[in-house]
Amino acid sequence: MSAPTAGVATAADWPEVVAVRTRVFVEEQGVPPEVEQDAADATAVHAVSRGLHGDLAGRVVATGRLLERDGRGVIGRMAVDAAARGAGHGAAVLTELHRQAALRGLTEVELHAQVTARGFYERAGYTAVGEEYEEAGIRHVTMRRRL
Repeated sequence: MSAPTAGVATAADWPEVVAVRTRVFVEEQGVPPEVEQDAADATAVHAVSRGLHGDLAGRVVATGRLLERDGRGVIGRMAVDAAARGAGHGAAVLTELHRQAALRGLTEVELHAQVTARGFYERAGYTAVGEEYEEAGIRHVTMRRRL
């Protein structure tokens, strides 16, 4: 069985990106819809991973975005459809976002990890900086990684 891969989203992928983020953040986690999308979406690099098998084949099942702020890459809106979790799609998206950051000459990335996902990011080389805090009603911790 092949491992999931990710690539840069196109404008044609946008409806599926929104659908995944809405299912994960708004429906599952209760994030207000008006907070989930923001003006930064227009300038961000979005990465997507597509399902490989069955009903998910060819569909966007994972996404994340990369922004540049103060010379640092900022990764956010990492979301994996419930039916595709644990199969490597999130790691594929994260790898692609790291690649995109490096292509832009960035040497460090930061993200606001949900505390429940902290281990995922630690396995990807991130280190927590600072204390936990609440964002959109969910516990988070800022994490950074050198590229």
